Amino acid sequence: MNRKTKGIVLGVATVAAIGAGAGVAVGAGGDDDGAEAPITGESLEKATAAALDFTGEGEVTETEVGDEESYYEVEVTLPSGEETDVQLDKGFNIVSSESDAVDDD
Repeated sequence: MNRKTKGIVLGVATVAAIGAGAGVAVGAGGDDDGAEAPITGESLEKATAAALDFTGEGEVTETEVGDEESYYEVEVTLPSGEETDVQLDKGFNIVSSESDAVDDD
């Protein structure tokens, strides 16, 4: 892993660790099934690296283990504001991705 990628992964891990409690609290109050949990530890580092390698840029803004579409889901927000959900299998291989267009409202 190159130095830039390590810095990004460490930054994302720090933000994720701080926001994990808030994310769980928000997730528990939503209308989803409540079974979703953020990715943590070494898995978070690997999933983040794979997703950012796939998108080429951006910031990881949300993660999930046990997503209905794949084993891991990593949401990346690109500089344009577009959000890309990157689906990964247990081996951190890309399964699929889906991007949401930027809303200009």
